Amino acid sequence: MAMEITQFLLAAQSPDANIRTQAEASLRQFQEQSLPLFLLSLSVELANNEKPLESRRLAGIVLKNSLDAKDSVRKEHLVQQWMAIEISMKAQIKDLLLRTLGSSASEARHTSAQVIAKVASIEIPRKQWPELIGSLLKNMTQQDSPPALKQATLETLGYVCEEISHQDLVQDEVNSVLTAVVQGMNLAEHSCEVRLAATKALYNALDFAQTNFENDMERNYIMKVVCETAISKEADIRQAAFECLVSIASTYYDVLEPYMQTLFQLTSNAVKGDEESVALQAIEFWSSICDEEIELQEYGTIEGGDSGSTHSRFIEKALPYLVPLLLDTLLKQEEDQDQDDSIWNISMSGGTCLGLVARTVGDSVVKLVMPFVEGNILKPDWHCREAATYAFGSILEGPSLETLGPLVSNGLDFLLNAMRDENNHVKDTTAWALSRIFEFLHCPASGFSVVSPENLERIVTVLLESINDAPNVAEKVCGAIYYLAQGYEDAGTNSSLLTQYIPRIISELLKTAERSDGSDSKIRTSAYETLNEVVRSSNIVETSQIILELLKSVLHKLGQTLDLQIVSSDDREKQGDLQASLCAVIQVIVQKLSSTDETKPSILQAADTIMFLFLRVFACRRSTVHEEAMLAIGALAHASGPEFEKYMPELYKYLEMGLQNFEEYEVCAITVGVIGDICRALEDKVLPYCDGIMNHLVRNLQSAELHRSVKPPIFACFGDIALAIGEQFSKYVEPTVSMMRSAAEVCAQMDNSDEELMDYGNQLKRSIFEAYSGILQGFKDSKPELMLPHAGHLFQFIEVVFREKYRDESVTKAAVAVMGDLADSLGPNTKILFKDNAFCIQFLGECLQSDDEHLKETANWTQVMIARVVS
Repeated sequence: MAMEITQFLLAAQSPDANIRTQAEASLRQFQEQSLPLFLLSLSVELANNEKPLESRRLAGIVLKNSLDAKDSVRKEHLVQQWMAIEISMKAQIKDLLLRTLGSSASEARHTSAQVIAKVASIEIPRKQWPELIGSLLKNMTQQDSPPALKQATLETLGYVCEEISHQDLVQDEVNSVLTAVVQGMNLAEHSCEVRLAATKALYNALDFAQTNFENDMERNYIMKVVCETAISKEADIRQAAFECLVSIASTYYDVLEPYMQTLFQLTSNAVKGDEESVALQAIEFWSSICDEEIELQEYGTIEGGDSGSTHSRFIEKALPYLVPLLLDTLLKQEEDQDQDDSIWNISMSGGTCLGLVARTVGDSVVKLVMPFVEGNILKPDWHCREAATYAFGSILEGPSLETLGPLVSNGLDFLLNAMRDENNHVKDTTAWALSRIFEFLHCPASGFSVVSPENLERIVTVLLESINDAPNVAEKVCGAIYYLAQGYEDAGTNSSLLTQYIPRIISELLKTAERSDGSDSKIRTSAYETLNEVVRSSNIVETSQIILELLKSVLHKLGQTLDLQIVSSDDREKQGDLQASLCAVIQVIVQKLSSTDETKPSILQAADTIMFLFLRVFACRRSTVHEEAMLAIGALAHASGPEFEKYMPELYKYLEMGLQNFEEYEVCAITVGVIGDICRALEDKVLPYCDGIMNHLVRNLQSAELHRSVKPPIFACFGDIALAIGEQFSKYVEPTVSMMRSAAEVCAQMDNSDEELMDYGNQLKRSIFEAYSGILQGFKDSKPELMLPHAGHLFQFIEVVFREKYRDESVTKAAVAVMGDLADSLGPNTKILFKDNAFCIQFLGECLQSDDEHLKETANWTQVMIARVVS
């Protein structure tokens, strides 16, 4: 029997804090004491048309939050709680939710649709609630169903399709859902609210329609209805229909050919004359087509699609009509779009699509765009000058250097002059175009650059002058300097060309980082990121003294941040962001100066000061600072080697804090990585800290609360520890290998249709192999026999990975390397295992045929190791 909770729900929204707190406590107590009754009472509240809207609204929110959460660990906990509720109680709750779809209050209908979908996401994959789809479809087919019920039902179907996988429904159910949804889009029969809900539901159901799109008649009907809906008189319905077309473009590219003429007409009309929200989706349709064709060109297949996908060259065929259409959109700028990077309007969308078109068709786009550029670049109206610059910048990736080189060389001086344009928009876009030029057409290492010793001084002078312009321009100028410097990375003697300008560039970037006229910290972040790239790209022999001076300056600034007056949380945040940026600069400087024997002593002399400041920074306890300082400490450990031991007594407590920081899991992951760096630096001197570290790492692996992304680095860290302490690792072998075996079993059962899960699986496999490699190498000279009992299981895991249809390259490398380590460490003991596992020969053969030189090298070494054992 449900309890009366209206008063508590209303009181929980009271402006009086005392009343609110008491009500929240009462609701929480009820939830903790009897969750099933609590959820039933919320469902009764939501379903009751006589209850106040305010209490029903909160009941719906609490219900939804009792079934779903963003955090994966919390979400799993809520799922288990729901599954534990008695079936009859769940049936009552679900019945109330379905009844609420017919409520007179639109907000209650909407919330109920969302909650039904959350329950469906738990139950349908587990083959529970089989009658749900049938119940919803009945609402659509009953003669007397009111429009509001149909609208709420279609909304529910859409949400359910969004929550579940297409594998969870049988084809008959998919057919029925699609029929109901497509019929709901029918203009003659339904109100605009029903048609909008149906069109949105179709968008979520498209993933389920694979079989239907393979059938000509069914596909033609769906496309006909979507195209008709795209010219409805209501703008929000037109927008939803174009969103469906965008999804169809990426999901069903292979079958679009017969419809492309109609689709060009539809999208063209929308871009030229429809409301912006609709026009944006029409442009997005062509961006999606570009994405598919770029993928086909790069990989020969569309991800998740049939390996026989044909390249229909839609962009190439539409080019003479599509490019002018997109160029026109560039002239529709908003007056203040240069001030806000988050603005997304028709001109930004058109430029982005033009960039994708350039990547898709290459040289062919240039002759269509350049007349527009030349015709508008000198016009008195700033809109024309900015559009011309945007068009030019958009086509710099895709066409060949032979085509672009002369154009950019001729236009570079013009663009440098345009940095003095009277209009802020023009300067902003010009700085962006310059950054694109330096990104794509300035690579001395490969033998081509539009930057020469003759024009470099003018480029640097203009950029350092313009960095003092308005904040949005200065930020783009930082980007241009970033790519200008990056071009000289690994450029041999060419990097000397930049050396004479580096003191000026560093000085201006430090000044820019201090600016207070930007509305947020973006300009400072850009300045520091650019400073890092300048240090990375500099010629170390010629600039070591300059970089050392920069280190002193940055350490001084970091010291000053520790003495800042902190009054508000805003002050604390600014302090944290600044400290994070400065720690990142120190990391780059440490890596740069420790990269040669001549400059390394200067870092070792500064190490005490650096560590002293880092330890003080840790006391501030902001996660971004913690991350950057940890990374810098990893670099310092690498540079210091065994000498780093003297910092461990003080640093260890912060390493422990990092390992226990489950909430800010990125900090935890970085700390694990830094422990690996410290192990490589200290080798067996890390031994006194290993018990504590291993306890934390094992506990972290066992924890259901820790974000899964931290777990692969932990396995890799086991390998680092084993390599560092050798035979002393023997006491940790059983627990670590046991966990590696469990993780290997998880990998073998993982659902590879989920891209995110597949990436995680690859990280996990690679890290398990790396852990085995580290342990085998660590025991090689003292106790290799300890790993003999585990060799059989490792072979099984390698074979599972070998037989996978889609295998990641990095996983292949790690698997082949561990085979070599098995042979190298365990020697003749593995002879029978290698003879029994014929797949090894096949695996190595495949790797020796690879284009990847590193993989070939590893496979060659492994082959030698195995041959040594077997013969």
